[in-house]
Amino acid sequence: MALTCFAVVFPAELPDKTALAGLMLGSRYRPPYVFVGVAAAFAVHVVLALVAGGLLAMLPHRVLESIVAALFGAGAVLLVIRGRREEEQVEKAAGHTPPTFLRVAATSFLLIFLGEFGDLTQIVIVNLAARFHDPVSVGTGSLVALWAVAALVIVGGRSLVRVVPIRLVTLIGAGVMAVLAVVSLVSAIRA
Repeated sequence: MALTCFAVVFPAELPDKTALAGLMLGSRYRPPYVFVGVAAAFAVHVVLALVAGGLLAMLPHRVLESIVAALFGAGAVLLVIRGRREEEQVEKAAGHTPPTFLRVAATSFLLIFLGEFGDLTQIVIVNLAARFHDPVSVGTGSLVALWAVAALVIVGGRSLVRVVPIRLVTLIGAGVMAVLAVVSLVSAIRA
């Protein structure tokens, strides 16, 4: 059962906005610090999906897609604005100490925690829990899948900035989020 949940959640999370956020965080900060925050946020979300996620599935499709569109749009704008601000701060403080573990882990936790609400994988986990009636297996398989994707994208983010400038990674990430916002908005309108 846990293996089935892993096989369903892993590919659903790969193209997700939170995977993109993990990639961005991993490109900017120490990967172990980022992973701790991301892993904790995913653990909380799996518990929420298993316990109370059924409420999200009850929202009308149009409302849910509208909320998702707004979150993607806001994420794209914030990514560009925050990316510029962080680049300016890095240039100004070339000799300053890197962010602390607590700051990076807390930032990673909050970004993923807020970004996962109403997310496809959260809804998938709710559906798996309802179908299989085995919260331990569903939770374990889903959580391991989410952590595996997080580890891949966080390490990938660190490797990516060695080849591609961080500004380009930020702009591509913002572009992907903007496209996802439009797709969600169209889905909400068609519903």
